[in-house]
Amino acid sequence: MKKQKQSKSPSAYIEGAGIVVEKPVTDTIEENYMPYAMSVIISRALPEIDGFKPSHRKLLYTMYKMGLLAGTRTKSANIVGQTMRLNPHGDGPIYETMVRLARGNEALLHPYVDSKGNFGKAYSRDMAYAASRYTEAKLEPLCKELFDEIDRDTVDFVPNYDNSTTEPLLLPVKFPSVLVNSNIGIAVSMASNICSFNLAEVCETAISLLKDPAHDIISTLKAPDFSGGGFIVYDEGALREIYETGRGSFKIRAKYNYDSSNNVIEVTEIPPTTTVEAIIDRIVEQVKTGKIKEINDVRDETDLSGLKIAIDLKRGTDHDSLMRKLFRLTPLQDTFSCNFNVLIAGTPQVLGVGEILREWTAFRVECVKRRVFFELNKKKERLHLLRGLQKILLDIDKAIKLIRETREETEVVPNLMIGFGIDELQAEYVAEIKLRHINREYILRRTEEIENLEKDIAELQEILESKGKIKAIIIAELKDAAKKYGQPRKTLLVFATEEETAEEPEAAPDYPVNIFFTKEGYFKKITPLSLRMSSASGGGAASGGVAEQKLKEQDIITFHEENTNRAELLFFTDKGQAYKSRASDFEDVKASVMGDFIPSKLDFEDGEKPLALITTLDYTESIILFFENGKCAKVPLTSFETKTKRRKLQNAFNTASPLVSIFKISEDADFILNSSAGKSLIFNTALILPKTTRDTQGVQVMRLTKAYLKSAALYAHGMVKKPEEIVAKTLPMAGKEVKIVEVEQLTI
Repeated sequence: MKKQKQSKSPSAYIEGAGIVVEKPVTDTIEENYMPYAMSVIISRALPEIDGFKPSHRKLLYTMYKMGLLAGTRTKSANIVGQTMRLNPHGDGPIYETMVRLARGNEALLHPYVDSKGNFGKAYSRDMAYAASRYTEAKLEPLCKELFDEIDRDTVDFVPNYDNSTTEPLLLPVKFPSVLVNSNIGIAVSMASNICSFNLAEVCETAISLLKDPAHDIISTLKAPDFSGGGFIVYDEGALREIYETGRGSFKIRAKYNYDSSNNVIEVTEIPPTTTVEAIIDRIVEQVKTGKIKEINDVRDETDLSGLKIAIDLKRGTDHDSLMRKLFRLTPLQDTFSCNFNVLIAGTPQVLGVGEILREWTAFRVECVKRRVFFELNKKKERLHLLRGLQKILLDIDKAIKLIRETREETEVVPNLMIGFGIDELQAEYVAEIKLRHINREYILRRTEEIENLEKDIAELQEILESKGKIKAIIIAELKDAAKKYGQPRKTLLVFATEEETAEEPEAAPDYPVNIFFTKEGYFKKITPLSLRMSSASGGGAASGGVAEQKLKEQDIITFHEENTNRAELLFFTDKGQAYKSRASDFEDVKASVMGDFIPSKLDFEDGEKPLALITTLDYTESIILFFENGKCAKVPLTSFETKTKRRKLQNAFNTASPLVSIFKISEDADFILNSSAGKSLIFNTALILPKTTRDTQGVQVMRLTKAYLKSAALYAHGMVKKPEEIVAKTLPMAGKEVKIVEVEQLTI
């Protein structure tokens, strides 16, 4: 590249300036974006085993160093300013962190900051906190459990961002704070969402796991507990999954009271995942769309006494029924999704409750060991000094004489070292003794202290060498924390009833329809007008429109009925299952289309085929099932009714013998049965008793020998000559060979 002499630009003198080098975008991302991503994950968004993110830890440690654990409150602005020595991200984020940790905000189950002034509310979107110059704060007594050992070498310290001071990497917490207070963090490509648990229950569980690693956690840690109260819809399976894997979800719902004198529902506790404003907005939206019609007014009545949402009801409204609807349609019942992502030794890991407690125990064991070792060294140093003093006190006159005869002050310590055979530290200590301490009482007291120090050192060495004694210390600390700071559960447990979990369908429009179902499994819903038009255009009105239906080749219509759009549909299959649906779930079609293929529409199992369709409006009828072995079952349709919106019913009928026919009856009726041996039988369904069990094997109606039931049909007068010869008066009956005049399609 030639230099341009006329150019005065600095780039003209930089080697390689202006050369474009191609570089893979992946390398650029790795060099520029990855350091940022790792910084967010490790140093900002995710909590560590002590339960704190770096921003929390810096703030609380600053407050501790300011003497706010035992002192009086100070202006929040002072705290924010001091914290900036450790956290250089600006005063706004620091104050927001303090707000969330404060008692006044009500975000934490066990707050760390004792606040005075307006700190906003976690349950309100619009209730803003006051500026830091107006509020005051100090540390809660609970923080004593965080900082009690921090000056005894229990954790590592690192320089702050400008090397002007140091800060702890972790806090030596005496209880599993990582589970006691909720923590939410969004990093790059990962997140963390830890729910809070009751402190007393967490401590009890940690103690139980220390004593028995196979302890069943759910027996002591009942469920999460939130500062806002409410009710957890108890699902043991879901909770066990969370406890084992660290992932999962559970439902939490609001707490309410009904004021019958004013016909008002008062909501006083809401889920932690929502706000008062979001709930009111959602209720108003549902009222406007017409999905909720029982409410006159909804308003926020939150005041100094606490949260309250007032819902005025229309006259005659069932408040419990309305609340069940509100739980389904609004955030008054919400889902809390758990993701227990914690930094363990700088590595993000999703851990279950048991694994978190085991990691915390390992961390706490190390803290206790370091504390004991620190105390041991301090006592050894003290003992070392006192033993030097002891040697001096054996001949105090010699020591005094030696000091008096020493001409220079700098020679006092070396002369004591030589005269009594002690080291420099001991000699320095002796030389600093006041003249008033050279008496018998002082000497005896120091000698007694030596004996006590020797005992203490022996005990501390035993603790370091014994895992059992270290665990005993941790257990004692956990019991003490639970006793001092434990409180009753705020979030109570409820069990969802089938009525509460039922999804009440929206009322479908009611109008007459014609329902068709084919042997291959195609379903059509056609209005009478559309059917008449297609029949008229095809010239087949006399046949009821059946002849004009578009069908798959070789397919035939096996079911045609006039019903309404609100009809309930039951599709029975060859695998003994029934699939439920509603006529309103299907679009109105014309006769010129093939219709919906039911196995695909209702998600049948592979290879599963439909056998028959039964319709009902109120489940007041019964179904009659005939099997090849000659048995018949009568089952009320109420056995197929479910409050929940389930599509698939297993064990819909007995599969021990192939199903021949299935019928719906409103009252007992006569049926004619025909066997493969050519025999026929007429019987009335009043001869068999109904069974509420869906998969009942039925009652033997036709006695068969080397034959099987071939067909069954509703009996009509004139179908058989001399029907009295084959009418069954008792069951079972073999039947007789007769001439059948007319029998329509009898089998499925």
